[in-house]
Amino acid sequence: MHLNLHRKSLAVSLAVLLSSVSAASIAADVKPAVDTGTTNNSQVVNVTLFLRLHNQAQLEDYIQQTVTPGNPHYRQFLSVSDFASKYGATDAEIAQVQSFLKQNGLSGTVLGNRMAIRTSGTLAQFSAAFKAPIHTFVSKESGRAYHRPTQSLILPSQLSNSLLFVSGLSNEHKYSPHIVKSVDTKPAGASANRALAGNTLAATTSNAGNPTATGVPGQYTVGDVANFYNINPLYAKGINGKGSTVAIVTLSDFYADDATTYWTGIGLPTKANRITKIAVDGGAVIDGGSGETSIDVEQAGGLAPFADILVYHAPNAGNGFTDAFMQAVVDNKADTISTSWGLPEIFNFAALNVDGASITDTSDAGDLQTFHQILLEAAVQGQSTFAASGDSGAYDTVRPLGTGTAPGDFNAPLTVDSPASDPYITAAGGTTLPFSYSFRSGPTKSIDKESVWGWDYIQNYFDKYVGKGAINLFSTGGGGGVSVYWRQPVYQWFTNGIQRSEKKQTLSYNDPTAGWQTLLVLPGAFQGRNVPDIALNADPETGYILVSTVDGGVQAGWGGTSFVAPQLNGISALLKQSTGHRVGFWNPQVYFLQNVFGYGKYSSFNDIRNGDNWFYAGKNGYEPGAGIGTLNVTNLSLFLSSF
Repeated sequence: MHLNLHRKSLAVSLAVLLSSVSAASIAADVKPAVDTGTTNNSQVVNVTLFLRLHNQAQLEDYIQQTVTPGNPHYRQFLSVSDFASKYGATDAEIAQVQSFLKQNGLSGTVLGNRMAIRTSGTLAQFSAAFKAPIHTFVSKESGRAYHRPTQSLILPSQLSNSLLFVSGLSNEHKYSPHIVKSVDTKPAGASANRALAGNTLAATTSNAGNPTATGVPGQYTVGDVANFYNINPLYAKGINGKGSTVAIVTLSDFYADDATTYWTGIGLPTKANRITKIAVDGGAVIDGGSGETSIDVEQAGGLAPFADILVYHAPNAGNGFTDAFMQAVVDNKADTISTSWGLPEIFNFAALNVDGASITDTSDAGDLQTFHQILLEAAVQGQSTFAASGDSGAYDTVRPLGTGTAPGDFNAPLTVDSPASDPYITAAGGTTLPFSYSFRSGPTKSIDKESVWGWDYIQNYFDKYVGKGAINLFSTGGGGGVSVYWRQPVYQWFTNGIQRSEKKQTLSYNDPTAGWQTLLVLPGAFQGRNVPDIALNADPETGYILVSTVDGGVQAGWGGTSFVAPQLNGISALLKQSTGHRVGFWNPQVYFLQNVFGYGKYSSFNDIRNGDNWFYAGKNGYEPGAGIGTLNVTNLSLFLSSF
């Protein structure tokens, strides 16, 4: 279904993006999936019809007003009903869609934001309604089976202007959690102040300030985060998240007892009975991603120990992710929302299956546009939103696709993660804290200053002291770079260090028969949205303890930007309490503070001038590795409270 791009998105057609080779001509050649024919027509699926917003330019202008001190609408956030009446679909548009559904034996429920209609039915019904066969495919690489339409959807002309995207007819894509385990390291000279005995956290013997901290790299807790980023003065004033609600949007269910075990184990008093699970589209299951959800709840709820926690979980397929995020927004109970799941942004230009199964034309970039509308609603309602920027450094396709030069391999273009790349969400990047380390029989080395997280420092160590080629860590590190879809937002216009996309970037595949094939040509020198915005410690080598039943109980040496997104979520809950109101959309506010006040003792930010994420190096000001830097949370609270 061809849909026009948003006025602030990249004004370039898919024909340009696929300038070297058409998607249709290579679909059968790129690690092809086997089309096994029509899928099970009786299978019932949930489908969401997303409706276009009205007056979007006015909406964006009003969002800016809500976070501009001195403006009459400063912090005058809208309710869901106000949003729906001002910007949602009209009665006539909704009636047209409902009529279309009824004609095809379907019925739908209109959400309160008037942005979406949820329906369910058999694949046969949807295939007939949208005049698109739906087939089952099996990836030759992984053996995973999935279904999707074999051609673009066809809609009645009267719906073409009101309908943005139809989501849920394909379960091809799988989003990834942004979590990483440490390499085989031994922090030099570190004696574990917190013993990990079975599934029990032993008592802290040295905490360097916060009583729940350990001071041990790889075994850090939320108490250490409070020490690193100056949160303790807020706790001393009784700021603990009371009266705030945080939401976690996730694609795996989890054991809630993991979080309570973590908080109890580190000696952290918390509000009782604070976790509520909300299943969306039938909910997610306990699986290999459950540890991700445990992290999110433990970290957000640990930094804001008396905040309520809502966990929105949905299946990791089809419309599950967008539906879960939208439910958190349309419920409007959470003051702040985070997710630690994502997908390379460029996968939305051409639907490149994560298994490498196929490439199909999706020039409407439906998921990008859908998330954008959801995030606009969150912003105007005053809900702060955060997303992990990824753990593949500057090359976001490496984790899902791999990289190499052999037949069957992909190259690695500079790419960013979605939804973190959207200009209306705060992208959470990663750093490495100062520490000393050694690997195997090698000497002790040290990182002296907080740095952009990229494991090339470990790669170099192994190459020099253990043996070149003994390990390949490319390109593990904090996600960051330049979007080639979303244009640079106004809040980044005056920020020192903002960059344009690099030239000569392509996504290419080494076909076993035909050799290297160019799949996507990415725009060079594009003035795109820079990612991330804020960073905190994410390197597993200076990482954290987590409690996850699925992963074996108490674990040390975990990291990833999956920790940073929920940490910012919990910090935002503290700021809501300290300021007495919702903080709203962070980005215009934090960039303004950094642009005006810079760095220093009284700044809200710490400049990150060392390290790199395999391409973008730390330096004075902004860099696509750590953003505008890490936080001084107490200073940020003082600034926000003064307006």
